[in-house]
Amino acid sequence: MMEAYKEGKIRAIGVSNFYPDRLIDFCQFQKVIPAVNQVETHPFQQQKAAHEFMKKYGVQHESWGPFAEGRKDMFTNPAIKVIGDKYSKSVAQVILRFLIQSDVVVIPKTTHKERMAENLNVFDFSLKEEDMKAIASLDTQESAFFSHYDPATVELITGLS
Repeated sequence: MMEAYKEGKIRAIGVSNFYPDRLIDFCQFQKVIPAVNQVETHPFQQQKAAHEFMKKYGVQHESWGPFAEGRKDMFTNPAIKVIGDKYSKSVAQVILRFLIQSDVVVIPKTTHKERMAENLNVFDFSLKEEDMKAIASLDTQESAFFSHYDPATVELITGLS
């Protein structure tokens, strides 16, 4: 990747699931800083500490799974629903707006045209500070999927077990 970057074949390098310890290590020992770091980020796993390190090293925070694939009753969360009703927006739109206002790049996954249109319709409103704080308070600081720090999980994912 570094060679391709130096040769001008690619314009940027990104990483995924680099938590602060790995990101710092990478940034301090590589000549090219990643443009983005894609990590699980949604209202229940906001990655606030990781976000600060990404900012410090000039790496854009990007969310994978901004809706946590609907886990933890994401789309029926009463706190987010109340905020959505206030702005005449869906829960999904409020979540995307929250992440965007938190300086997190979002690429929501959907195969439905109507949801694609809905997901794009998040730039005509801004959440007020009290709404941002209400959503921020939902952070459990835990993955909705699995622990990236669990050796058995890492071996399972990488196919080494």
